[in-house]
Amino acid sequence: MIALASDYLLFELASGETVPFSADSVSIEVCGDNAALFDSEFVRQAASAVFHYFKYELERQTVSVAEFAGALEKVLTGFAFRTLRVGGRLAGPAFLESDLRPLAEASGMNSELFFFPRLREELRRQLSHGPRVVRFCGLRGCVKSLAGARRWSSRCRKLEEEIIDYLRECLTAEPKKMELALVVD
Repeated sequence: MIALASDYLLFELASGETVPFSADSVSIEVCGDNAALFDSEFVRQAASAVFHYFKYELERQTVSVAEFAGALEKVLTGFAFRTLRVGGRLAGPAFLESDLRPLAEASGMNSELFFFPRLREELRRQLSHGPRVVRFCGLRGCVKSLAGARRWSSRCRKLEEEIIDYLRECLTAEPKKMELALVVD
Protein backbone atom coordinates (compact mmCIF):
# COMPACT_ATOMS: atom_id res chain seq x y z
CA MET A 1 0.00 0.00 0.00
CA ILE A 2 1.26 3.47 -0.85
CA ALA A 3 1.55 5.92 2.06
CA LEU A 4 -0.80 8.88 1.96
CA ALA A 5 0.84 12.32 1.88
CA SER A 6 0.41 14.25 5.11
CA ASP A 7 -1.77 16.94 3.56
CA TYR A 8 -4.28 14.52 1.96
CA LEU A 9 -7.52 12.93 3.16
CA LEU A 10 -9.16 9.85 1.71
CA PHE A 11 -12.70 10.68 0.59
CA GLU A 12 -15.03 7.70 0.72
CA LEU A 13 -17.58 7.72 -2.08
CA ALA A 14 -21.07 6.25 -1.80
CA SER A 15 -19.88 3.29 -3.86
CA GLY A 16 -17.27 2.46 -1.21
CA GLU A 17 -14.32 3.65 -3.29
CA THR A 18 -11.81 5.98 -1.65
CA VAL A 19 -10.11 8.83 -3.48
CA PRO A 20 -7.27 10.95 -2.04
CA PHE A 21 -7.69 14.75 -2.11
CA SER A 22 -5.73 17.64 -0.69
CA ALA A 23 -7.42 20.79 0.57
CA ASP A 24 -6.47 22.54 -2.68
CA SER A 25 -7.84 19.79 -4.92
CA VAL A 26 -11.34 19.72 -3.41
CA SER A 27 -13.66 21.44 -5.87
CA ILE A 28 -16.81 23.08 -4.47
CA GLU A 29 -19.47 25.04 -6.29
CA VAL A 30 -22.44 26.86 -4.78
CA CYS A 31 -25.38 27.35 -7.15
CA GLY A 32 -28.63 29.27 -6.98
CA ASP A 33 -29.58 32.76 -5.92
CA ASN A 34 -27.53 32.52 -2.71
CA ALA A 35 -24.40 31.82 -4.72
CA ALA A 36 -24.02 35.60 -4.93
CA LEU A 37 -23.61 35.67 -1.14
CA PHE A 38 -20.26 33.90 -1.42
CA ASP A 39 -17.44 34.54 -3.83
CA SER A 40 -15.38 31.57 -5.01
CA GLU A 41 -12.47 32.46 -2.71
CA PHE A 42 -14.77 32.44 0.33
CA VAL A 43 -16.16 29.00 -0.60
CA ARG A 44 -12.63 27.70 -1.21
CA GLN A 45 -11.51 28.97 2.20
CA ALA A 46 -14.59 27.43 3.88
CA ALA A 47 -13.86 24.07 2.20
CA SER A 48 -10.24 24.33 3.31
CA ALA A 49 -11.38 25.00 6.89
CA VAL A 50 -13.67 21.95 6.85
CA PHE A 51 -10.82 19.88 5.40
CA HIS A 52 -8.53 21.11 8.20
CA TYR A 53 -11.22 20.28 10.78
CA PHE A 54 -11.44 16.64 9.68
CA LYS A 55 -7.71 16.19 9.09
CA TYR A 56 -6.20 17.96 12.10
CA GLU A 57 -8.93 18.55 14.68
CA LEU A 58 -10.59 15.15 14.41
CA GLU A 59 -7.36 13.46 13.20
CA ARG A 60 -9.22 11.49 10.57
CA GLN A 61 -7.59 9.82 7.59
CA THR A 62 -10.88 9.02 5.82
CA VAL A 63 -14.07 11.05 5.51
CA SER A 64 -17.16 10.30 3.47
CA VAL A 65 -18.21 12.77 0.82
CA ALA A 66 -21.57 13.08 2.60
CA GLU A 67 -19.89 13.98 5.91
CA PHE A 68 -17.68 16.56 4.23
CA ALA A 69 -20.57 18.07 2.26
CA GLY A 70 -22.74 18.16 5.39
CA ALA A 71 -20.07 19.95 7.41
CA LEU A 72 -19.41 22.45 4.62
CA GLU A 73 -23.13 22.99 4.23
CA LYS A 74 -23.45 23.83 7.93
CA VAL A 75 -20.63 26.35 7.67
CA LEU A 76 -22.04 28.03 4.57
CA THR A 77 -25.60 27.95 5.89
CA GLY A 78 -24.44 29.69 9.07
CA PHE A 79 -22.82 32.44 7.05
CA ALA A 80 -25.83 32.65 4.71
CA PHE A 81 -28.25 33.04 7.65
CA ARG A 82 -26.07 35.77 9.13
CA THR A 83 -25.89 37.57 5.78
CA LEU A 84 -29.62 37.17 5.14
CA ARG A 85 -30.54 38.40 8.62
CA VAL A 86 -28.41 41.49 8.13
CA GLY A 87 -30.13 42.06 4.78
CA GLY A 88 -33.53 41.30 6.32
CA ARG A 89 -34.46 38.70 3.71
CA LEU A 90 -34.97 35.51 5.74
CA ALA A 91 -37.24 32.94 3.99
CA GLY A 92 -38.89 29.41 4.24
CA PRO A 93 -37.68 26.03 5.61
CA ALA A 94 -33.96 25.59 5.95
CA PHE A 95 -33.07 22.34 4.22
CA LEU A 96 -34.52 19.77 1.80
CA GLU A 97 -32.69 16.75 0.42
CA SER A 98 -33.27 14.23 -2.38
CA ASP A 99 -31.30 11.19 -3.43
CA LEU A 100 -30.53 11.02 -7.16
CA ARG A 101 -30.00 7.24 -7.19
CA PRO A 102 -33.71 6.27 -6.96
CA LEU A 103 -34.49 8.72 -9.78
CA ALA A 104 -31.84 7.03 -11.94
CA GLU A 105 -33.00 3.52 -11.01
CA ALA A 106 -36.62 4.40 -11.85
CA SER A 107 -35.46 5.72 -15.23
CA GLY A 108 -33.48 2.59 -16.11
CA MET A 109 -29.99 2.06 -17.49
CA ASN A 110 -29.02 4.33 -20.42
CA SER A 111 -32.29 6.27 -19.96
CA GLU A 112 -31.27 9.88 -19.58
CA LEU A 113 -34.35 10.70 -21.64
CA PHE A 114 -36.56 9.66 -18.72
CA PHE A 115 -34.21 10.79 -15.97
CA PHE A 116 -33.99 14.52 -16.74
CA PRO A 117 -37.76 15.22 -16.62
CA ARG A 118 -37.96 13.33 -13.31
CA LEU A 119 -35.07 15.38 -11.98
CA ARG A 120 -36.80 18.63 -12.95
CA GLU A 121 -40.03 17.51 -11.25
CA GLU A 122 -38.10 16.63 -8.09
CA LEU A 123 -36.43 20.05 -8.09
CA ARG A 124 -39.81 21.75 -8.55
CA ARG A 125 -41.28 19.67 -5.73
CA GLN A 126 -38.52 20.80 -3.41
CA LEU A 127 -38.73 24.43 -4.52
CA SER A 128 -42.47 24.48 -3.82
CA HIS A 129 -41.62 24.28 -0.10
CA GLY A 130 -39.46 27.43 -0.28
CA PRO A 131 -36.23 26.01 1.23
CA ARG A 132 -33.01 27.91 1.74
CA VAL A 133 -30.84 24.90 0.85
CA VAL A 134 -31.68 22.16 -1.65
CA ARG A 135 -29.36 19.18 -1.64
CA PHE A 136 -29.17 16.36 -4.17
CA CYS A 137 -26.98 13.51 -2.96
CA GLY A 138 -25.86 10.30 -4.66
CA LEU A 139 -24.63 11.94 -7.87
CA ARG A 140 -21.83 9.45 -8.51
CA GLY A 141 -24.06 6.40 -8.00
CA CYS A 142 -26.76 8.00 -10.12
CA VAL A 143 -24.35 8.65 -12.99
CA LYS A 144 -22.94 5.13 -12.89
CA SER A 145 -26.47 3.70 -12.86
CA LEU A 146 -27.59 5.81 -15.81
CA ALA A 147 -24.41 5.06 -17.77
CA GLY A 148 -24.54 1.37 -16.92
CA ALA A 149 -20.94 1.64 -15.78
CA ARG A 150 -19.19 -0.37 -13.08
CA ARG A 151 -16.21 1.99 -13.08
CA TRP A 152 -15.95 5.73 -13.51
CA SER A 153 -15.20 6.73 -17.10
CA SER A 154 -15.05 9.79 -19.31
CA ARG A 155 -18.69 9.12 -20.28
CA CYS A 156 -19.58 9.18 -16.57
CA ARG A 157 -17.72 12.47 -16.10
CA LYS A 158 -19.57 14.02 -19.05
CA LEU A 159 -22.95 12.81 -17.77
CA GLU A 160 -22.12 14.16 -14.29
CA GLU A 161 -21.44 17.59 -15.78
CA GLU A 162 -24.66 17.42 -17.82
CA ILE A 163 -26.71 16.72 -14.68
CA ILE A 164 -25.14 19.62 -12.77
CA ASP A 165 -25.59 21.98 -15.73
CA TYR A 166 -29.20 20.84 -16.11
CA LEU A 167 -29.95 21.55 -12.46
CA ARG A 168 -28.44 25.03 -12.81
CA GLU A 169 -30.53 25.72 -15.91
CA CYS A 170 -33.71 24.45 -14.25
CA LEU A 171 -33.06 26.60 -11.21
CA THR A 172 -32.52 29.75 -13.22
CA ALA A 173 -35.57 29.00 -15.43
CA GLU A 174 -37.94 28.86 -12.46
CA PRO A 175 -40.25 31.90 -12.49
CA LYS A 176 -40.28 32.31 -8.70
CA LYS A 177 -36.88 33.69 -7.71
CA MET A 178 -35.88 32.80 -4.18
CA GLU A 179 -32.77 32.93 -2.07
CA LEU A 180 -31.47 29.42 -2.34
CA ALA A 181 -28.28 27.37 -2.21
CA LEU A 182 -28.10 24.23 -4.37
CA VAL A 183 -25.72 21.48 -3.23
CA VAL A 184 -25.06 18.44 -5.44
CA ASP A 185 -22.78 15.67 -4.21
